Amino acid sequence: MTDRAPAPGGLALIEALVNTLLDITTGEDALERAEVRRSFGITRADLDDVRELRESLRATCLAHAGHPPHREVTPLGDLLTRAPLTVAIDAEDGSAELVLPDSTDSTDSAPLTSRVALAIAQAEAAGTWVRLKACEAEDCHWAYYDRSPAGRGRWCDMSVCGARAKMRRYRAK
Repeated sequence: MTDRAPAPGGLALIEALVNTLLDITTGEDALERAEVRRSFGITRADLDDVRELRESLRATCLAHAGHPPHREVTPLGDLLTRAPLTVAIDAEDGSAELVLPDSTDSTDSAPLTSRVALAIAQAEAAGTWVRLKACEAEDCHWAYYDRSPAGRGRWCDMSVCGARAKMRRYRAK
């Protein structure tokens, strides 16, 4: 819906996943396209689980923006229990890092739920997780990264959803 820069780090994966529902009112879903499924490393057989994850992520992004869930969803925490992460300790300096089980340098081939869990854990540690929000507009709920200084962004795009909301308020007066 917007030309905004993607969210930083692993949050870009989550933002892209949530935004695969192209139109919330019509149900147009980019996950129906094989090239989009390949980009997330999923198959058609994974669609029900991925859609469940996507809508739980959307509900969490709505919560970050102070809005109730758009519909009843499985709690994100319940879904992420399927995604084991381990703590790797560097033998030389003792530093710790969360990693996917049997992780290599690239996480692209890891199951999507595990990649999402890792991205959330890293974003939470960096203090950026709560800035991934969903647009306030009921006909949108597009995910966006809130870059506003106070962290109080409400719409995915001020020139589209924000302008519509302000115009509705103005006309109601």
